[in-house]
Amino acid sequence: MIESAEEFKRLRESEVIDEYTRAAHDQAPTKIWEDVLEKYPKLAFWVAQNKTVPVEILENLAAHDDPKVRGMVARKRKIPESLMLQLAKDKDESVRNALANNGKITEAVLRVLINDSWQVVRERASEKLRALTSKGSGR
Repeated sequence: MIESAEEFKRLRESEVIDEYTRAAHDQAPTKIWEDVLEKYPKLAFWVAQNKTVPVEILENLAAHDDPKVRGMVARKRKIPESLMLQLAKDKDESVRNALANNGKITEAVLRVLINDSWQVVRERASEKLRALTSKGSGR
């Protein structure tokens, strides 16, 4: 368990593989994640990357200025459909593309993305929607 913002920063910046890995996998209370983001805003991407970060923190990060942070949020399989729908309208095409490749993307979100302004996103969403609907119809 990560016990402080300073510990997360130290783990993330460590050259020791076990420590570096802890930064990506260990849990921390929501308050600690909030402290990390307040004290070390440049670590936002790495907070989003953590496997155990709560959805509440991901919801905050979905509005981050940096599209790389929002893209990491869009890749998270545990984000709720409401957050996916928000990210489906993101101004940055790389964020929408990351979402289109999310393994847990829902049909409703795919239906938004099939009308995306970027052809790459439209094609990926269409492909996934076809696969999803053909599975559901038993074809």
